[in-house]
Amino acid sequence: MSELAIRAEHIVKRFGEFTAIDDISLNVPKGCIYGFLGPNGCGKSTTIRTLTGLLHSTSGEIEVLGYKIPRDADQLRLKIGYMTQKFSLYDDLSVYENLQFMGTIFGMSPKTLDQRCAEQMSTYGLDRLRNQRARGMSGGQKQRLSLACATMNRPELLFLDEPTSAVDPENRRDFWEKLFDLSEMGTTILVTTHYMDEAERCHRLAIMESGKMRADGPPDELMAQMGVNIVEVKAPGLRTLKAKLLQYPQQIRSAAQLGVRLRVLIYQQIEDPIGWMQQTFPELNKAEMTIARPTIEDVFVSVTGEGRQ
Repeated sequence: MSELAIRAEHIVKRFGEFTAIDDISLNVPKGCIYGFLGPNGCGKSTTIRTLTGLLHSTSGEIEVLGYKIPRDADQLRLKIGYMTQKFSLYDDLSVYENLQFMGTIFGMSPKTLDQRCAEQMSTYGLDRLRNQRARGMSGGQKQRLSLACATMNRPELLFLDEPTSAVDPENRRDFWEKLFDLSEMGTTILVTTHYMDEAERCHRLAIMESGKMRADGPPDELMAQMGVNIVEVKAPGLRTLKAKLLQYPQQIRSAAQLGVRLRVLIYQQIEDPIGWMQQTFPELNKAEMTIARPTIEDVFVSVTGEGRQ
């Protein structure tokens, strides 16, 4: 992963007076699954479209697979795959016809095209659906067909924009197994998501908010560096307790209820977080309190919030 598939420096994209991407820089190593995590409207999709050359940046420098973007966007398109959030294939065409159409776009010969279609249908479990029109397929089946079409040309770099937003957890898990297979074979993948568990699967992760990049790095490192300790509290009256805790913003970053527990993020300046809580809130002396492992959701809460109204 020493070579870079994507190098972007100080990217800005404005639409009139609105700044969709605000001075983003990123380096994506080859063979890496690089995730963009953030809420809808934070700039993830705009960033992907800018990196592919579909949109022209207002300022900044972009190099993708050695091509200058947007200058070399037409050459780059032969080397990449792109799967949009909304199903964008042809409803009136069958599985095989959709794959065939994609292969034709990339100039495959009839023999190569038929062989590649067969390989993709086998890889993505579409053999029995060969003649099924896309209109009648389930969400998970459409997702597999979209990925099969996006990888018809064996792309060096695959862009996936919210690819699992309309499928169930089992299909999401299977989809990610396919992504790891592709990564193992050397494909670089850039994927946007708003699912915390998906973000934790990425080799490297950027957290976006309001067009800005709030954090960037391997998920484990981000969790280790976020500057808070997490205490889970099991006690009666959690809603009242949460309100009391949030009156100490210098010590407590956030508090959120998870079932019968309250998950409290306490700044690391508090050396003994459980002891501090027991001293500050005597009613917690008999409560069950434990130090918990950080999650990507904790990281997200720790680094975002500045741009909110």
